[in-house]
Amino acid sequence: MLTTVVWAIALLIAITIHEFSHALAADKLGDPTASLAGRISLNPLKHLDPIGTLMLLVFHFGWGKPVPFDPFNLRHPKRDSALISLAGPASNLILAAICSILLKTLPISFIGSIILIPVIIMNVNLAIFNLLPIPPLDGAKILYGFLPKGWADEYNDFMRSYGTILLILLILPIGGKSLAINLILPVVNLLNGFLL
Repeated sequence: MLTTVVWAIALLIAITIHEFSHALAADKLGDPTASLAGRISLNPLKHLDPIGTLMLLVFHFGWGKPVPFDPFNLRHPKRDSALISLAGPASNLILAAICSILLKTLPISFIGSIILIPVIIMNVNLAIFNLLPIPPLDGAKILYGFLPKGWADEYNDFMRSYGTILLILLILPIGGKSLAINLILPVVNLLNGFLL
């Protein structure tokens, strides 16, 4: 029971910081849409997506409720959209790194380590999964934003046609594990090994 509660808290922290960072980045880059929707908030209830949360609890990867933003309010829509998308995973990795430093440098109690370790793991999992370049994950917008225009348009057209199918294939467990887990696991294990 205690383990479930701790992992649920770690999940809430990871999703909240991720979506809060998207909203804050959008606001700083000139679009008030997320701010007006009340998404520049550290209240977890503002950011939970039922399916994404369930995926995180069951498979240890998933997503929060997408943060709305209007690219027409951005000074450089293509680039700034990528930066807004990057803010979420980056904030998760920064939080995981901060927790790792606390764990390794301060005289953390056993109770403290029980909380910090799941926070590190959940933030790393959420960040790396969201960096996969398939819509609606952050990685798709990041890749689109930094590709040259011609390539970006081709990528966008391809993902508009096949993105949903690719995402379903990534998430469905085949032989006990989803393709997404197989793809992200080496990077997740590497980062967790370094941070823990």
